[in-house]
Amino acid sequence: MASPVLRGGAERKRVLTSLVPDRRSVLSALTLAPLASLSASAAPQSLPPLEQPAERTRAAYFARARALRDQAVREGDQAYGAVVVRDGVIVGEGRNYVVLHSDPTAHSELLAVRDAARRLNTRDLSDCDVFSTAVPCAMCQGALYWGRIRRVYTEGRSEEGAAPRLGC
Repeated sequence: MASPVLRGGAERKRVLTSLVPDRRSVLSALTLAPLASLSASAAPQSLPPLEQPAERTRAAYFARARALRDQAVREGDQAYGAVVVRDGVIVGEGRNYVVLHSDPTAHSELLAVRDAARRLNTRDLSDCDVFSTAVPCAMCQGALYWGRIRRVYTEGRSEEGAAPRLGC
């Protein structure tokens, strides 16, 4: 007795067409393929853990911002550092990369906000404070405002800190 594939032309055609996807299946797969890569890139990246101070005090947060500032200077960049703190834990940090990356927007406060938003997977940082080694420029003030940072503390300034605002 012959196998079903060899028996008749109709049976052979059915087997062969079941192995080849139809046009609708191919087009559906091509349409959905870019979305699959988006979900993979939207997944949180494994970022290195942030150095946490032994004490949860303003002095300790300023010390970490100063350490970032000093690291920037050692590597040949401008002397600025900042950390973002939520509930006593540093959730983002940044130091200047203006010179090293030839990027005029790579300010410490801006990079600290980006880092915190990435790590927390949110753009709403309304329960966070920023500790900076310098008064933020207008661009950084805008980033702090749009990130909804609660308070900005700057070395040598008021103990109460200040709410970010737009404008110069």
